[in-house]
Amino acid sequence: MRSEKKYIINEVEGHLKKSDYVYLANYEKVTVANVAALRKKLAVEKAEFHVVKNSSLRVAAKGLSLPEVDQWLKGQTAIITGGTNPTGVAKILRDFFKDTQKVAIKGGIFEKLLVDAAAVEKLADVPPVAVLKSQFLGLLKIKPQQFAALVKAYADKKEKEGAAA
Repeated sequence: MRSEKKYIINEVEGHLKKSDYVYLANYEKVTVANVAALRKKLAVEKAEFHVVKNSSLRVAAKGLSLPEVDQWLKGQTAIITGGTNPTGVAKILRDFFKDTQKVAIKGGIFEKLLVDAAAVEKLADVPPVAVLKSQFLGLLKIKPQQFAALVKAYADKKEKEGAAA
């Protein structure tokens, strides 16, 4: 393999190693100004948008033992990686698409599992980790009697559903 190709593949591998997720996007109708605006929004989450060659992405993903993404390697492809908030990044991508009708999500890899565009859309609806933690802590603040009643009500509901089936 030529040294230029090795360099490009190593660069893509470096991008893929930055997080436990990678979103693949079609950036066909995107202008330079659009990319700059998107990169600025992604920087808030410490995520990055990189245009890659499909063949380089295929080889780099295989080299890192990631699932095959061949089904999405048609047309122009960009990858979005980095940061620790994949749901926040998914929200940015979803909102950017809604605002501009550009950068369509093809799919991606989330914790070494393939996810399609619909799953990425669902990830965008999940609250940030900080909100989930505060909601959980709020549950822990309720009185033990209220918690027991809540658990009993849930168990009763499941028992009724099981009896009806």
